[in-house]
Amino acid sequence: MALADLQQKIRDAVITGDTAPLATLFAGGTRALRRFDIHARHYEESLTAAVVGRFPATGWLIGSKRLEAAARAFVHASPPTAPCIAEYGAELPHFVACWPETARMAYVPAFAELDWHLGRLSVSVESAAIGADQLREIDPNRLADMVVRIQPGMHYQHARWAIDTLMKLYLTDTSPESWTIREEGVHLEVCGARGAFRFSRLTVGEFTFRACLATGATVGDAAAQALELDSTFDPGVAFLALADARLMVGVEMPDAGDRP
Repeated sequence: MALADLQQKIRDAVITGDTAPLATLFAGGTRALRRFDIHARHYEESLTAAVVGRFPATGWLIGSKRLEAAARAFVHASPPTAPCIAEYGAELPHFVACWPETARMAYVPAFAELDWHLGRLSVSVESAAIGADQLREIDPNRLADMVVRIQPGMHYQHARWAIDTLMKLYLTDTSPESWTIREEGVHLEVCGARGAFRFSRLTVGEFTFRACLATGATVGDAAAQALELDSTFDPGVAFLALADARLMVGVEMPDAGDRP
């Protein structure tokens, strides 16, 4: 058997738990498949712990036992595709949307997505923001073609539920006697640095503008997309507001060959 085929069989057995195809491949000793089970358990336990550790707020929301069960099912349904375990688990919010135990909790996937990104933002370091003097040096006629670099610890998320309010309850360790999460639709901007977070609700125009800039769109393209969704959007005001919030850390003019 080719080495790649053997590795594939072992990989499949560890992930699915079906060890029958390996029965004839072991030699020496007794109860070889029992010994193999040790590796299968290590795979499941180590990855389950890694996933659970990345979603502390989600465990608070749905219960630690339910999160552990979801993570245990997830590691078999979606094994790692990269060697960095710190990056593993990003697809769990999509998984819990269909997982029987949480499928009826429509707000859980969005909350879990926010939870995942807070882990990333918690280790971000704020960069020096552009000052007013630097903004005055920008040629207004070239502004539309510029690419704005924003603070690294940013996350933009549109959700059907007030997940920001729910997350604040978790972060402040607040336990009201009763609280009902509402389906109201929010456009969130989350800024994180050194373990501290700032949540802001934006208009659809502001959200679209800033989210597009965060992906590398030019100022002109970001403004055009914002205006498509919000006819009252003012690009000039939005640009200055971005600077006033100290979210702008650099501006670049793409080479002519990079522009469509």
